[in-house]
Amino acid sequence: MDTIFITDLRIDTRIGVYEWEKHVKQPVLINIEIAMPHSRAGTSDDFADALDYAAVVGRVQALLADHPHDLLERLAEAIAALVLEEFHAPWVQVRLAKIAPLPGVKQLGVRIERGVRPV
Repeated sequence: MDTIFITDLRIDTRIGVYEWEKHVKQPVLINIEIAMPHSRAGTSDDFADALDYAAVVGRVQALLADHPHDLLERLAEAIAALVLEEFHAPWVQVRLAKIAPLPGVKQLGVRIERGVRPV
């Protein structure tokens, strides 16, 4: 299986269930692993055969700029759906974490996998 990964994408966004969280941006850390729909880019060296990871980052940034989700779980689902639908990936893993959300906690988050993981 060929994958690309986006590691430690940090975006400030409003997310949370508490009233104060709805009014202040918090940093979230996003890690995405995406299965490639095919492996042609490795032999062709043609950008047309590759998954445009800069476009993935741009779409995730746009999603977090204005999203209606309160829960990390729902936001992770939205990111996964975006990758599967818009970039035609057969499988995606999304790890999403709030940074220092509670005293003594470095990160708190969720990891999901969606789609069919190629072998």
